[in-house]
Amino acid sequence: MFSLLAQVARFFRSSPTQTPSHAAALMESADSRAGRGAHHAQELRAAASAWLSVVR
Repeated sequence: MFSLLAQVARFFRSSPTQTPSHAAALMESADSRAGRGAHHAQELRAAASAWLSVVR
């Protein structure tokens, strides 16, 4: 139920002129998955960190 509300809030909060970075999108996905799949959330956070290290 929480993930549905989070998706709705994310839909209304996002603006079409500003695109989030891939790392930010991965971190948001990790935050939404943290309650259901801690291992998957950790993998998403690791992917975001890897993305940031490649971009820098």
